[in-house]
Amino acid sequence: LQISGYLNLLANTIDNFTHGLAVAASFLVSRKVGFLTTMAILLHEIPHEVGDFAILLRAGFDRWSAAKMQLSTALGGILGACFAICAQSPKGAGETVAWILPFTSGGFLYIALVNVVPDLLEEKNPWNSLQQILLLCTGITVMVLLTLT
Repeated sequence: LQISGYLNLLANTIDNFTHGLAVAASFLVSRKVGFLTTMAILLHEIPHEVGDFAILLRAGFDRWSAAKMQLSTALGGILGACFAICAQSPKGAGETVAWILPFTSGGFLYIALVNVVPDLLEEKNPWNSLQQILLLCTGITVMVLLTLT
């Protein structure tokens, strides 16, 4: 088995930990914010987990081992949620959310931009770049509209 598979598992566990932090902290804000955060993370996770599964297969894992290892990284999410709940301040959820949500959202933005911006800069076709930028702006607009309702 290649080391890249194990590195991917470690990165996926850390990623799932931050997702657990975000979900638990967002439910501490309100049910609406919690459900919106959960849906956003689920939409992100579906293609992400499929890609990670392919990375594990390419690294030499068989299908069953790759599936078990992917499932084991999900425990990172449960640990993150437990950490967020246990980190609640006696003063209330506001103290917890004050640092968890900015931390996790900043991490999500960083990862998204690190993956997207280099591709945009290397794109030769201006129409493809414009489409990607429009889709990014559409996503931001949807997030703003959801916060207003």
